[in-house]
Amino acid sequence: MNLSRLFAKNSAGCDRKVGRTVPVSRGSAGTPRPTFSRYRRCLSASAGALTLLLALGSTVLPVHAQQPAAARAAGAAARPTSSPEINKDRQVTFRLLAPKATAVSVSGEFMAGSKPLEKNADGLWSVTVGPIDPEIYYYNFTVDGVKTLDPGNPGVKSGSTASTIQSVLEVPGDRPAFYDGQDVPHGEIRTHWYQSKSLNSLRRLTVYVPPGYDRDTATKLPVLYLFHGANADETAWTRLGHVNLILDNLLAAGKMKPFLVVMPFGYGALPGTPGAQNNTALFSRDLIEDVIPFVQGQYRALTDRDHRAIVGLSMGGGQSLTIGLNHLDLFSYVGGFSAALNNAGDYGKTFAGLADPAAANRQLHLLWIGCGSEDSLFPAAKKFSAYLTEHGIKHTFRESGGAHTWINWRHYLNEVGPLLFRGE
Repeated sequence: MNLSRLFAKNSAGCDRKVGRTVPVSRGSAGTPRPTFSRYRRCLSASAGALTLLLALGSTVLPVHAQQPAAARAAGAAARPTSSPEINKDRQVTFRLLAPKATAVSVSGEFMAGSKPLEKNADGLWSVTVGPIDPEIYYYNFTVDGVKTLDPGNPGVKSGSTASTIQSVLEVPGDRPAFYDGQDVPHGEIRTHWYQSKSLNSLRRLTVYVPPGYDRDTATKLPVLYLFHGANADETAWTRLGHVNLILDNLLAAGKMKPFLVVMPFGYGALPGTPGAQNNTALFSRDLIEDVIPFVQGQYRALTDRDHRAIVGLSMGGGQSLTIGLNHLDLFSYVGGFSAALNNAGDYGKTFAGLADPAAANRQLHLLWIGCGSEDSLFPAAKKFSAYLTEHGIKHTFRESGGAHTWINWRHYLNEVGPLLFRGE
């Protein structure tokens, strides 16, 4: 493996992630500067991956790097080295060449716990698991106690912390999944920089426009404000959630009405910086005072509450519920996927819009809560749903299987999309 090329590739990915140039906010010393900070974190993650591979250099190397040239030529066809290898029955074989390693295991969203790999005489570790249901999964190897990526797999889920960087396993089904790109009209993902006056910071947001948006210059569209979770950014719903492909497919099937999707950067203050404890309040100001006016100035967006929705996942789910249910004058569709409700306490006080259940029912076209039964946040979601039921507040509580994963969040979006802006 050419490590310099790997680092260069990851660094280029950081450039694409936050922009070729990295403007530095001119705010006060105490003002969060998420753009530059994210770039440094992305580079740090790339450097961290490089450091890990160097540290494991004598243990984990691509097959061709551990063989003399003659042996490589003679054994290239005979020795299977691909990883992961998906078989016809959807069993998956993982492989890792690590002659000096003493223990290797694989763990991922496709199974509970971890499974050890077995080592052959050539130092090639392997294990076959499954069959695995068609889906997109994330996984890691653990080599002698060190969690790492699968060096044979170029598919990587990036994140802003080392613990969120994983290898990607996509198991295809017999037909395209709802999140797959298909032969249908496609919308576009657009990126904007904007100056947040409320945060005194240069920030970025991502927008999905449905197919044909630029051809129809007269029609105004509803807007969904869609939030990412912790350790992510405004590109997460596109990179990991496949939001554009899901909505393209729903539109092509005639299952939903077209609308804009706005995905802002969800940190008003980054963790460990001044103001981090007030992140949701700061983000709320940026959303209401800067993001919404910016979008309405740039796009043909309907501006009334009946055509505005707010939904998020995890940290973003807590934000969407907090902001939405305290601003029913702005939002009529509110949703939380695996929402980080934390200790909401007295919901009637935490969410001002719920203090009068009758008024809430009149104002809310949709209140949608979803969470996996294996998610650590499931008890809080169930408690919130019980409160809503007890007080006669109409809502949907979607209890699914699974944990705190994009598997659930993609499915939730696919379910919620057709429920938005149906003309109530």
